[in-house]
Amino acid sequence: MTPALPVASGPPDLSVYIHVPFCAVRCGYCDFNTYTATELGGGGSQREYPANAMREMDLTLAADAADGYPYQQVSTVFFGGGTPTLLPAGDLIAMLAHLRSLIPLAPGAEVTTEANPDSVTPESLAQLAEGGITRVSFGMQSAVRSVLSTLDRTHDPERVPQVVQWAREAGLAVSLDLIYGTPGETLADVETSVRAALACGVDHLSAYSLIIEGNTAMARRLRRGEITPPDGDDMADKYELIDDLATADGLSWYEVSNFARSPAHRSRHNLAYWQGKDWWGIGPGAHRHRDGLRSWNVKHPSRYAATLNAGELPVAESEQVDPEARRMERIMLELRIIDGLDVDVVPPAQRPMLEVHRDRGHLDADALAAGRAVLTRPGRLLADAVIRDLVP
Repeated sequence: MTPALPVASGPPDLSVYIHVPFCAVRCGYCDFNTYTATELGGGGSQREYPANAMREMDLTLAADAADGYPYQQVSTVFFGGGTPTLLPAGDLIAMLAHLRSLIPLAPGAEVTTEANPDSVTPESLAQLAEGGITRVSFGMQSAVRSVLSTLDRTHDPERVPQVVQWAREAGLAVSLDLIYGTPGETLADVETSVRAALACGVDHLSAYSLIIEGNTAMARRLRRGEITPPDGDDMADKYELIDDLATADGLSWYEVSNFARSPAHRSRHNLAYWQGKDWWGIGPGAHRHRDGLRSWNVKHPSRYAATLNAGELPVAESEQVDPEARRMERIMLELRIIDGLDVDVVPPAQRPMLEVHRDRGHLDADALAAGRAVLTRPGRLLADAVIRDLVP
């Protein structure tokens, strides 16, 4: 009998993140690389952005091929920002089509765009779906007007069910994003927001705790004493309420801050990050990862455009992550997802802490007995503390 030939593994699938760095209004809590001006000069305008992004795709493909990374297909694409849907739908479709011309999309590829509820119409959503977008993630944040005002969000909360319906009529899968822990937000406010999101019938929900970053407008208000910082116990109560309501509606957690109705409804693009897979980061300030090599682009759109026009990749810096650092990253990322972490990844000196956290109720005992560290709900509330105990 002739032995079977070994199957070549080939290069891994690729995920692609495309950063659209424009917003109509900059929210007070936002620390992302975003800009409100429509004309930034130096080639950095919204009008010129799609051509710049496509030029970066060309240069990135050439660099990867030269280094021996001829990716066979793209499994997920994510337009993030900023507000990608501030650009005409045709611009997003053109960027996706150009990417597809360079590397084929995998059958059933997940293609997501973020959107604000006030940045879409039935016509634009239908156009996006026809052009290859499969999923939209709306920044709902809250259903309570006073909370939206504190966050400097401009959309009408009553518009959210409408845009979800439009998206579904266009054939798009829909996710809603919430933020909890806004100064002045009550537990009742959180319940109102979660119930409003679930009433839309979505199959994916993200609920992120507010982190007041750096030199944001909200951080300055905090320093002036105009608002109070979120309280840890209050945040825990709100997370448990979100978890209870999502679970009762048939959604299950699959990452600490993310809930899906079934495994098929999970964000495959975000899972690629949490599982340490390869991805391109296209756009100003975007990060990319290739087999432990991490790099990130210059941040300002005008400098980004000028570098591309000179025929160079707009990389600001890069680093080769050594094997031990990659191990630490696996612990930090994989422990946050429902599949958990292979205990062999944990350094031997830290492994006794696995049993300590099991005994404290932070790690699932059955999963640990089977060789995986999986957070319980109390463990999800203390995920950062568990992770700190598992890294040197």
